[in-house]
Amino acid sequence: MVLRLVVGLLLAGHGVQKVSFRLGGRGLTGGTDEFRRDGFRGGWLTALAAGVSQIGGGLFLAAGLLTPLAGMAAMGVMTVASTVKWRRGLWVQDDGYEYPMVLVVVGAALALTGPGRFSADHVVGLDPWPVWSGVAAIVLGPAGGLLTRVALHRPAVPEGTSRHAQAVD
Repeated sequence: MVLRLVVGLLLAGHGVQKVSFRLGGRGLTGGTDEFRRDGFRGGWLTALAAGVSQIGGGLFLAAGLLTPLAGMAAMGVMTVASTVKWRRGLWVQDDGYEYPMVLVVVGAALALTGPGRFSADHVVGLDPWPVWSGVAAIVLGPAGGLLTRVALHRPAVPEGTSRHAQAVD
């Protein structure tokens, strides 16, 4: 329960920052700019989808509600974050993928092991989840994140070349 609460609320807070001025966020415009700087197309819709996935996945993890799906959402969005930070190396002090990787692993562990007795899933009789649902979440979450990266990421533009000039070529 403590793991779900801490990680779920931190993930939800991270999403709030993407779409609002709360918790030190720069609003949806700031989130959109961040995605553009990282090479993603889709504008505000991409930032909104990422923020909503983080908020929803985080709150559902914290509550222990639909835990395999919540873990899958966390794994998907943080897999995308890992791919952005991959070239910077592992460690967070170098803006690496350490933090997103930890969230992917925690999402996987919770999807596989379940939310525990003190959870919404347990209260409504959804716990224990079948093992196949956790395994499916572990496969589909990161796969969805990788597909999102492929679909929405633009190739790097050589220095001194505008995106318009690149599109014309």
